[in-house]
Amino acid sequence: MGKRVAVVVGGSVAGLACAHAVAGAGWELVVLEKAAEPAAGSGTGAGLGLDAQSMETLSRWIPGCGIDAATLPLAVDLNRATDSETKAVRTLARDDDLNFRAAHWGDLHRRLHEELPPAVTVLWGHQFLSFEAPDDTRGVVATARVLRTGETVEVTGDLLIAADGSTSSVRRSFLPDLKLRYSGYCAWRGVFDFSGKESCDTMTSIRRAYPELGNCLYFDLAYKAHAVLYELARSRLNWLWYINGPEPELTGSSVTMEATDAMVARMRDEAERIWCPELARLIRETAAPFVNVIYDADPLPRLSWAGGRVALVGDAAHPTTPHGLRSTNMSVVDACTLGQCLAKWNSADACARAGRVRGGRAARCGAVSVRLLSLAASHGIIFFLIN
Repeated sequence: MGKRVAVVVGGSVAGLACAHAVAGAGWELVVLEKAAEPAAGSGTGAGLGLDAQSMETLSRWIPGCGIDAATLPLAVDLNRATDSETKAVRTLARDDDLNFRAAHWGDLHRRLHEELPPAVTVLWGHQFLSFEAPDDTRGVVATARVLRTGETVEVTGDLLIAADGSTSSVRRSFLPDLKLRYSGYCAWRGVFDFSGKESCDTMTSIRRAYPELGNCLYFDLAYKAHAVLYELARSRLNWLWYINGPEPELTGSSVTMEATDAMVARMRDEAERIWCPELARLIRETAAPFVNVIYDADPLPRLSWAGGRVALVGDAAHPTTPHGLRSTNMSVVDACTLGQCLAKWNSADACARAGRVRGGRAARCGAVSVRLLSLAASHGIIFFLIN
């Protein structure tokens, strides 16, 4: 049997993590990503937190000191309350055993891309359109549009991996009635770059107000709002500000939206009213803040993972809110588990045994065994059967 091929929809962190894990199981992969090129680093995305399990997994894919050099420790979780009238801040709770590390999305994405195995091909500027399984010999055929030329291309594989986020178009093809649930709040997000400006007034004041930056995740509470602040590698501060409010009207499939100048001006005025002067100043001086609309969804039906050629991972399988730093870590665990399943059970003998157990039905699937399905489902990976 020749090498099997997986087609990954989505080339963000979840998609590239799947590429690493599944290539490690001996598969070839083609990744379809609509972005024109890989992330360059500091100019793309925002901060995220990596737990110990993700760090261990990522260190196998990003060798040497690569992942450590791209992260800073988040050993302390410090919860505080801000009185918006007096601007007084008091500590509510402290956890000295957080054991996370902070990374910038662009840094992590760039390093995952740089270390991709030779078995992985990333097709940048390819927007996924649809897929089908015409017969057992052709497996799964994904259709994508080449954004630079407008032409459509087909990519054939034995398994389709949907890593296309919480608004997954692959998931919608199976569960068109499943709707994302608005959480009731949005997040303003930004990264303040202070490279070459460590001694500026803004940084001097913010380090005085937040003395444990570089080792601590600060969680500040105020009336109907809360903010998160932590330091990133390469002289950057990541902040988030969650605000209760009605659901915004989004266009397209992204849950982030660019902010107009008027929106940013109102947000900065509100920051002055709510937060301590040091945090308000940091927010005011951050270039290009953006809005992240927060959604989650009920767990997908158990019947959805009956078998098959299509796997949903990360936010495509389990859209979640960002609290607890879960989303990226769940994606890395999904990818690792999928790779382990394919390495252990995806052989001709395993498929044959699965076929006997399932009366031949799983053998017709050809990509995934019964044991793979059971183990993967226990880790949140969702499979769909295509006859």
